[in-house]
Amino acid sequence: MKKKVIAGVLGAILIIGTVVSTAGCSLATSSSKKTGESKYKYGKIQIPGKDGSLCGAPIYIAYENGYFAEEGFDVELISADSETRKVGLNNGNIPIVNGDFQFFPSMEEGVETTVVDKLHNGCIKLVVKKGSKIKTAKDLKGKKIGVDEIGGTPYQVSSVWAEENGISAKQEDGQITFLPFSDGNLELQALYKGEIDVAAMWDPLGSVAEKDGKVDVILDISKDAPFNNRACCFLYASTKVLKEKPDEIAALLRAYRKAQDFINQNPEKAVQTIIDGKYSQISDKELAVSLIKSYDYPSYKERATGKFDVKSDVTYFAKKLNEIKYLKTDADQFTEQYYAQVDTKEDFDKLQKGDKK
Repeated sequence: MKKKVIAGVLGAILIIGTVVSTAGCSLATSSSKKTGESKYKYGKIQIPGKDGSLCGAPIYIAYENGYFAEEGFDVELISADSETRKVGLNNGNIPIVNGDFQFFPSMEEGVETTVVDKLHNGCIKLVVKKGSKIKTAKDLKGKKIGVDEIGGTPYQVSSVWAEENGISAKQEDGQITFLPFSDGNLELQALYKGEIDVAAMWDPLGSVAEKDGKVDVILDISKDAPFNNRACCFLYASTKVLKEKPDEIAALLRAYRKAQDFINQNPEKAVQTIIDGKYSQISDKELAVSLIKSYDYPSYKERATGKFDVKSDVTYFAKKLNEIKYLKTDADQFTEQYYAQVDTKEDFDKLQKGDKK
């Protein structure tokens, strides 16, 4: 059965549904800005938003532009690794996180979280040394691929791409060797030295190296099949909070969607806000703006036209992960169990007649 949460209805029925530093959530260093008021409807909450990723832009914009505060939250941005996020989601201390489809297997294993929206499209690239003869997925056979972690999203992206082109990504088959690097800069250095043949990387490192003329991009998941026009990162709500306080999750989604719409309409201003707030280390503003645009954060208008289909993307990636045995659950069943549509009335208020076509 399809699960749906109506904002403000506390008795809603829901079942079940993270990315890159410590095991505790006490490392909060920021609180909501531009509030203009001393009280908040929902009080103080913690949201992981200190990882420095450029693609986490909606969190920074919702915080800096006061969208969280407008929706009734005194937000504290914290540093939290993936395990801290999972624990926080399970017990409800962290109501919402952004994360990629790497998180899907964890949900199968019992992490109490629900996909409630998607954040943006692809932010991962596979790069090779400039002039390399490696051009396509079929060229990956017998090669060494650098990743941030075994089982992580760059690892899964590489595996899906290889498997779809007839190359086994299973380590026991020996057709591809994956090597983990805790630091993306070390991964690039290994590529330059010939210690690995391909580097699967989060933005912006691969893009910076490409602009510097040091690498060629052989896969950009923001525009290349089988990932193009699909979400890279989703929003995951604590199932506990979603069951007990669905109106709070609806309010948080409104804040995120305000931020997504702002970024869509004002990418240059968004990047400048991120630079000014020192949320991400950006030395090339022009490149950052280009990347922000490529992530395709949705406007309200795009949501109204149905372009931003969350359920479809959840099913799509569940199917891809099921095909390479990273998920045990059938894709449709996975979506039914771990995805919930959350209605947020304000979204529809913002869609003026002229916005719908």
